[in-house]
This record gives sequence, structure tokens and C-alpha cells, in this order.
Amino acid sequence: MGKGTVVEALLRRDASLWLSRSWTTRQQRKGEASDAYVFTDPSSFEARIAVGGFLEWTEFLGNYYGTPLPEAPEGKDVVLEIELDGAQQVRERHPDSLLVFVLPPSRAEQERRLRRRGDPDDKVEARLRKAEQEEPIGIALADVVLVNDDLDEVVSQLAQVIVDERTRRQPRSD
Repeated sequence: MGKGTVVEALLRRDASLWLSRSWTTRQQRKGEASDAYVFTDPSSFEARIAVGGFLEWTEFLGNYYGTPLPEAPEGKDVVLEIELDGAQQVRERHPDSLLVFVLPPSRAEQERRLRRRGDPDDKVEARLRKAEQEEPIGIALADVVLVNDDLDEVVSQLAQVIVDERTRRQPRSD
């Protein structure tokens, strides 16, 4: 139950959220939904980079990942499910964005989740090393840090963070 699981549960709970589907050049995992990403080839991804077609993008473990410039339906708040590099780019372009960093309850649990979804050993090890490096940076960058140890609880916490942010951003009528 990684960040994708959390985001999908959040979207089911709050109909006023819209997920901007990321692009990737990695292969689709066995059992992964075909709409989890826009799966594409490196040359198509690079062509989109060249024309400024991404809000954020990064290379991660030998594959590209990126978020196209979002075009959310009217009245919807945009949700991005992104890596740390992307979050840094979003913060630079949109300083008022709300960044939530979702942590696994432990590195051992993170490893168990990666292995359960079928990642090869070398990718699991690389992801764990990268997580060790990125965690302090993500915590410092984020507006909110949540621990994903219970799906219902973390989704409830995240939903409340969004409600609080919407309330904070409403114009005052004094």
C-alpha cells in the first residue's frame, strides 16, 4: 500500500479531486492497471520535455517520470503523485502548492511492499537506498508529513489536511 494506493483511496473519498496521470518510460508491472501511468517510450517523453510539456519530470532508476501540464476540470483540485525531484520542481514553479510527504512506517515495511508488488531485487535495493537519501529532504520540503501505516487512517488524515487547506485559502468576508 504505497502512495498510489493512498491516492486512489483519497480520490474515491473526495470527488472534487482530480489526479493528473504521470507519464513514464518504465515497463508496466504485472497486474498493474493500464491507466496507472501513461506508458510511453523515451523518445516520445524527450520530445515532450523539449516543448515544455511537463509541469515536472525526473529520471529515476533509469526511467523517466513526469507530470504533463495539468488541465483539471473546472472546480477540481489537482492531485499529483510524484517523486521528490518533481515535488521540488513543483514548489519552485508554484510556491503556494501543498506538498504532502508520505512515509512508510519503516524501511522493512517499505521493502516488504516493494517485494510484494513484484519489483526485482536490484530495483528494490535501489529504491531503498534512494529512500534513505531522500527522506530527510522530503521531510524538510513538505508542508505535511504523514506515515502510511494504516490505509484508512492515512487517507482520513490526508482528507483532513485538504479540508484545512481549502478553508485556509477561502477568501475572508470580514
